[in-house]
Amino acid sequence: MTSATTAAAAPSAIDAPPFWHTFAPELDASRVMWSEVVPGGCHWSWVMPRGSRLRMVALDAGANLSMVLYHARDKLERYNMPDSLKAQHTAHCTRGHVLMSDMGRALASITEDTLGWHDPLGGLLDAERLQAKYAAQGEHSFHTHRNGMFRSGKDGLLIEIGKHGLARRDLIAPVNFFSKVAVDDEGRFAFAPQHAPAGAMVELRFDMDTLIAISTAPHPLDPKPDYAPGKVGLAAWKSGPATPDDFNRAFRPECARALHNADMLYL
Repeated sequence: MTSATTAAAAPSAIDAPPFWHTFAPELDASRVMWSEVVPGGCHWSWVMPRGSRLRMVALDAGANLSMVLYHARDKLERYNMPDSLKAQHTAHCTRGHVLMSDMGRALASITEDTLGWHDPLGGLLDAERLQAKYAAQGEHSFHTHRNGMFRSGKDGLLIEIGKHGLARRDLIAPVNFFSKVAVDDEGRFAFAPQHAPAGAMVELRFDMDTLIAISTAPHPLDPKPDYAPGKVGLAAWKSGPATPDDFNRAFRPECARALHNADMLYL
């Protein structure tokens, strides 16, 4: 009997298709909360409770997933890119790093990563750049192409955070999972086109109750001439909060401090 067959026998939420069977079949079915396959260029949002995890899998080579994070209980507290990078002495994200809020708390920790580099600096594709970059393909608006429209990452995330009472001024720098941006010898950003193969995987553990919004629109520095963003598989499950011997807690003193600060909210 396959693991997928075994998992299918376990009870699940009504109308919750088990997409995770195809890209994360080893997960414990009794702990899985939900799963999705997000087409390229789409966007969505969820509230992830403390002690839950999210596996993200690039189902197509070259996929990009832009994510913003907010404290679900008080959305004025949100992911802070400068503090996260300078505190951890890094310009990219990988296993061991935590995504810190502007209050010095760990919103989420990167617990698994098969790529070793995710971009926190490249920002979002906006509508103006999208139209200029893909002009040769013609206009692809909702009016003319419905679900086949070309969506920008910025517009997608503004729609999602708006569902939760946030506005344009609340849009923060995202983490661009599956994308790599380095700095060349001239000090310019250099995008790595072949960075993420199909099947690349990264996992987050949420250390606070966290609102996340995602977009699978192309990275703004992706040089591909055609608008063809890849799809991403998502699986969320209950795993429990960070333990005293947690890998992220031991990764750097700054990570331990941020996790401690998050733990203090839940005593």
